[in-house]
Amino acid sequence: MNLNPLAIVLQTALLLLLAPLMSGIIKNWKAKLQNRRGPRIWQPYSDLIKFFRKDMVISEHASWVFSFAPYVVFLSVLLAGLMVPMLTAQAPLSLFGGVLAVVGLLALGRFFLALGGLDPGSAFGGMGSSREMTIAAIAEPAMMLAIFTVAIGAGSTDLSHMVQASQGPVWKLFNPTHAMAFVALFIVLLAETGRIPVDNPATHLELTMIHEAMLLEYSGRYLALMEWGASIKQLVLMTLLANVFFPLGIATDTSPAALGVSALAFLAKLLVLAAAVVLVETTNAKLRLFRVPDLLSAAFILATLALLSTFFFG
Repeated sequence: MNLNPLAIVLQTALLLLLAPLMSGIIKNWKAKLQNRRGPRIWQPYSDLIKFFRKDMVISEHASWVFSFAPYVVFLSVLLAGLMVPMLTAQAPLSLFGGVLAVVGLLALGRFFLALGGLDPGSAFGGMGSSREMTIAAIAEPAMMLAIFTVAIGAGSTDLSHMVQASQGPVWKLFNPTHAMAFVALFIVLLAETGRIPVDNPATHLELTMIHEAMLLEYSGRYLALMEWGASIKQLVLMTLLANVFFPLGIATDTSPAALGVSALAFLAKLLVLAAAVVLVETTNAKLRLFRVPDLLSAAFILATLALLSTFFFG
C-alpha cells in the first residue's frame, strides 16, 4: 500500500477547515433552538484569527510542558483524523494504524492537555485536569469496545477495512448490536467534547468547568491551537460515528462523481449528528460531577453488551 500525498493534503485541509464550521453550526443551532440570536456559524474562524494575532501571557511558574502541550494536542488529533476514512473508504494514513492508533493518539492529546492544565500550578487548572482524567478512565474503554463491535464483524481493526466491510444492505446497519454500540459512542462523543450533560462549554463558573478549566492559563497562539484541536477532535469522533457505523454514500474510488456524492452524504450525516448534539444539550441539564460516571458507565455497559452479542448472535 503506497501513501498518496495528495490524499493526505486534501484530508488535512478538510479537517482544518471543516472542524471550526461544525463547532459554529452547533453553537448557532443551539442558540436558535433556545430562541436566541447566537453567534454566526463562521464565528469560530474569527476567534481563531483573533487568538493567533494576540500576544501570549505565560505564567512565571510554567515550564516547557506548558508551551509544548498545545502542539501535541493539535498534532495528535490531526494525525488521528488522517487515520479515519472521511470521503473515501481508504484513509490516507491507514497504513500506520487502525482503531488502537486513533484511540492512542486521542489519549496522548488528552494526557498533554491535562499536563498543560497542571503545569502553571493554577488551582482551577489542576481541578479540571483531575476531572478530565477521571472521565477519560471510563470514556476510553467504552469507545474502544463500541468500535471493536464493528471491527469483529469486519475481521480487522483497520478503519478503512471496517468501512469497506460494513457497506451492504442498509437494514443490517440498524440491528440492535449496531444500535447499542452507536449510542455508547455517541455518549462518549458528548463526554470527550465537553458537552452537556457532562460539561458545559459555555460556562463561566470555574468550579463547574472541566475542559475549559484546563485552558484558563492559555492565551494567544497557544489558546488558538487548543481550541482548534478541540474542534478537530469533535470532527474526528463525529466522523467515526458517521462513517464507521453508517458508511452510506462513502466513495470507493476517486472519480469526481463518487467524491461529490460522498461529500454530500458526509455533510448530511454530520449535520444530523450536530442536530442530535444540539437536541441533547438543549433538553438536558448539566449533571453533577459525581453523576457523570453513572452516565459513562451506562455507555460502557451498552458497548460491552454490543460486543458480547457479536459473539453470541454473530
